[in-house]
Order: sequence, then structure tokens, then C-alpha cells
Amino acid sequence: MDHARLRGRAVLRHLAAPALALAVVATVPMAQSASPAAAAPAPGMAPASVSYGLPHGRTVNGQFLSYNDFHGAIDPPGGSGGLVNGTPAGGVEYLATWLKKLRAEAKKQGRQTTTVGAGDLIGASPLVSAAFHDEPTIELMNEVGLEVSSVGNHEFDEGVDELIRMQRGGCHPVDGCQDGDGFGGAKFHYLAANTISKKTGLPILPPIDIKFINGVPVGFVGLTLEGTAGIVNPAGIQNVRFADEVETANKWGRLLKLFGVKAQVLLVHEGGQQNPPTGTSAGVSDCINFSGPITSIVAGLNPEFSLVVSGHTHRFYTCTLPNRGGTSVVTSAGSNGTIITDIDYTLDRRTGRFARVDAKNVVVENGVRNPDGTWKQEGGVYVKNPDLVDPAAKKVADKYRTAVEPIANRVVGSITTDIVRDNGANGESPLGDVIADAQLAYTQDDDAQIALMNPGGIRAPLTYAEVSGGEAPGQVTYGEAFTVQPFNNLVVTQTFTGAQLKDVLEEQFVGFGAQTSQKILQVSRGFTYAWSAGAPAGSKISDMALNGAPIDPAATYRVTTNDFLANGGDGFSNLTQGTDRTTAPGFDIDALVAYLGAGDPVAPGPADRITTVG
Repeated sequence: MDHARLRGRAVLRHLAAPALALAVVATVPMAQSASPAAAAPAPGMAPASVSYGLPHGRTVNGQFLSYNDFHGAIDPPGGSGGLVNGTPAGGVEYLATWLKKLRAEAKKQGRQTTTVGAGDLIGASPLVSAAFHDEPTIELMNEVGLEVSSVGNHEFDEGVDELIRMQRGGCHPVDGCQDGDGFGGAKFHYLAANTISKKTGLPILPPIDIKFINGVPVGFVGLTLEGTAGIVNPAGIQNVRFADEVETANKWGRLLKLFGVKAQVLLVHEGGQQNPPTGTSAGVSDCINFSGPITSIVAGLNPEFSLVVSGHTHRFYTCTLPNRGGTSVVTSAGSNGTIITDIDYTLDRRTGRFARVDAKNVVVENGVRNPDGTWKQEGGVYVKNPDLVDPAAKKVADKYRTAVEPIANRVVGSITTDIVRDNGANGESPLGDVIADAQLAYTQDDDAQIALMNPGGIRAPLTYAEVSGGEAPGQVTYGEAFTVQPFNNLVVTQTFTGAQLKDVLEEQFVGFGAQTSQKILQVSRGFTYAWSAGAPAGSKISDMALNGAPIDPAATYRVTTNDFLANGGDGFSNLTQGTDRTTAPGFDIDALVAYLGAGDPVAPGPADRITTVG
């Protein structure tokens, strides 16, 4: 198995490194000041810097560059997604330039650079990557010099087998190698310590990696969030389970320590967020009123994990948080390649541990400044700076941009105005209504009466203004539609009783079934219901009706969803209880495209099919 070979290789490297023979000392808790006895900082309140205050003569300096949640964002993200606190950012040829710039600065200072990631490099990707099963993104991650990354939940969007193909290479089993030049897989190492094969009981990909920094080993443990199974299509992960983050990290950390690797980095696809006071904004390297699942994960880590590179929440921060014996620097670089975390560190040759870790986030600027310092715009679009383009990365990206252009720029329909995905107080959005209506229309041959759509599957709004370049205002291209629904889920219709349908809707709320957060499903025209936040779990839903007639608990209804939901995704286990399941031809994107092009321009949904009471 891969992880077994890695373990054997690590042992050999350990035995070949004489410096490790001396690395037998007691754990020294990390402290905020130069004194090891200084008090640990309060969670999230200290800057992202910790130091032992060790003398320089026995130290090695290095640099980690990290990013997370790239999501195949080869092109600079559009709209507000391409702005970091007002600065235009992102695009893979700009990411490559900034990585090279930061590496060059470190090299001048004698620091060795390691480039790492924290998952969701692929999945939920724009069409330029998704049309080729994210092979373009993997090739570009190779090009920009990524060396090791954890997997994230979106690495499993097409299933375990496809993830392993991303690592090892080879043509897609159905579509082949569409670009005509083969696919060699990732040159970097994907780590999946807590993704466990049910058959073997072992990780499906290596759990750890070791890099030697001027002779001193640094160990990496990589894992996705334990809750991955609830947010990806169950069909692709039936043969694996996702283990507890803390237990897994510490288990492999202890093995690394046994091998003499005492400087440890956790790459984990789970995160948190800053919570600045109302009316203020957080800086990219701040840690204001920090909260989120990553805090409890870090709190349970062994003290060897002096650095935690996190992700998943798409937020930027650099923090110091307490672990079991000291503190860890905890970072996240937002999303879509708009930020790089620059981590400067020192290793103690004698102990093999981190002596100092400093982190800051650097915005991947891609724009041109006006003389007054503002960012130049033309026609409301930020002007890109050609001097910041990396030619090698652009060459790879342009190959796929050219290949996908005829598909992406095809006009498929039109809309009357912007159709937003923002939810109202009832949990419903205008775009959610449109997508549910599209899936209902798409499955009329299967006698569908109701359609339900998960809000997390709606990734972008539909914009009236020109987006892709060339289409008229109001026209929607295939590329724009795909950005809204990029998962290529199947569309399935099942039969439920009215009582079962109510149980499905009760699963939208925490406390009923496996649901861990509120997720209001979007509903198709003709179906209405009410929910009460104050009612007890399992009794929140009332007044269900179809075309004005009350839903009969004993009657049966044909209900359409995507197969992610039908297989129990997002915690909706009751959607697996349907009968007479049929699958429509094509994918959910095909349903949306057909609806947008069926006739008159499509208007925003009313977002009034769900009501709140009490």
C-alpha cells in the first residue's frame, strides 16, 4: 500500500540522517515570548507568531508557502469573489508569479521553501477545469510547484477512484484523455490520513510526508474533515470512512515522533473564521474574535504540531491557538488562489523541533494601480497587469481555455434580471426556486410533482450583465450556467409518502437525524410549506401543500432531487428511503440549461414558497 511504502521510506531516511540520532529531548512547550515559561496566549488574540527564544547558532531557517480551496480557479474569480478587501486578486498565472516572488525572497535569505496545500484544490471548479475532470488544475498545481497537500471534501466529488487517478495519472475511464496528450497525475503528494478503506482498514493515500530542511526533518500529516461523508455524494465513497481529525493527527504524529521527526505540520481541510465587530472588517492576517471547528481540533493536538494549515471555510486568518502542550500557529489563505500564506520558521537542530513560526497572508494581486493608488478599471472590470503573468502557467492554462471556449461561450438561454442565490429569512432564494423548477420540468416524463434542491449546490448567481465576453446583456452562456451548478449530479425521481416527505423536510434542522447545521431545501413551484424555528426537532414542519391541496400523509408523491441528495448527502438520510427510483438523461446542469432556453427569458423565482411561523 502507498502509506506502507511511505512509512518504510521514512524509516530509511531517518536511519540515513545522523542528525536524528541526537533528537531525544523532553517536549518544550511553545511560548509567546522569548522565555519558554511565558504564558500561552489567549485563543485567537495573539499574533500568528511563536518563539522559543533559542540561540541562532544551532538553528535552520525555512519557509512554507500555503494555500487552500483553490477549486480549479484557473481564471481570476469574477465579481466580489475576485476581490480581497478591495484588491483584485487570483488567477493561476498570477498565483505562480507570487509564489516565485516569495520563494526568491526566501532564497536570498538562505531559507528553503516548501509549498503546501490544505485541500479542495479540485471540485466545484469552473468549466475550464471541470470539463476535463480537473486534470488542468492538477497540471497547474504541478507547474506552480505544489509539493504536498491534504485532501478536502471536494477531492471526493467524483469518488475515491477518481481521486486516486488524480494522484497516479492515467486517462479518464469514460472520457479518456480529452486534451490528447495524456495525464500524468499529481507530482505533489496528496495526503489522506483519515480516509480509511473499509476493506483494508488503511488510508487510501499516504497519511504522512517528510521533508528535510537542511538536514532537519519536518513531518506533514494531511486529512480532510471528519464530516466529509455528509457533504459529498455518498455513491463515490461507499467503501471508505472518515476518522476523527484529532485522533488521526495525533496517531500519525506519534509515529513521526518515534521516527525522530519532532517538527510537525498538520494540513487539515477544516477551519474557522474571524468575527470582527459590526461595521469593521478583518485584515487578511488578523485573528479577530476567532471561532470555528478548527479551534477544538487544535486544542486536542499534541504539542509537536506547531503549525496547522487549514481550509474549508474560505476565510483568511493567521492565529495562534492553544494545543495540548503549548500553541500552534493556525493559518488559512481564503479561497480560489487569491491569497498565499507566507510562513517563516526556524528549526532547532539539537531538538529537531520548531523554534519559531511566523505567518502572514499575502494577497495575489493581479491588477494595475492608478497614480492615486486605486485599482484601474475599464468598463467596470479591473484591468489585469501583464507584468504579473507567469508565462509557463499561462501556457498550460491557455491550452485548456482554448479547448473549452466553444463550449463555455455557447448561449443557452436568457434571464430578465440578476437571479441571486441569497436566502431570505425563510431560507429560500430566487435562484433556488429557478433550479428546482428546472429539475421539475426536466423530470415530467417521470411523473415528477415536486423538486427539492440543496442550497450548497448553488455556487454562483446568474448575472444579467455580460460575464463571459461576447454575449448580450441578459443572455446566459453554458459557462455561466455551469458555474452555478458545477457538480454534474444526476437528476433522479423517487416515490415518497406524504409522511416520508415531512420527515425529509424535518431533516433540514439540527436535532433531527444526522443534520448538524440548518439546510433549507429549495422547492419547486406548486409546493408550499411552513416551518417554525421554535418548535421542537421533528415537529417544525406544517401546512405542506401541493397546488393548494394539503399533502396527504398516506398518499404517494413523485419527488425529484439530484443524486447527491437522493443518496443521503447533506444529512438527508430519509431521501434514501424513496422507491421506484428513475434517473433522467444527462445531469443537473442539463436541466438548468434546458429550462433557461425553453422560451421567454427566465425571471427570478418569487422566494415565497416557504413561510416561517411562530
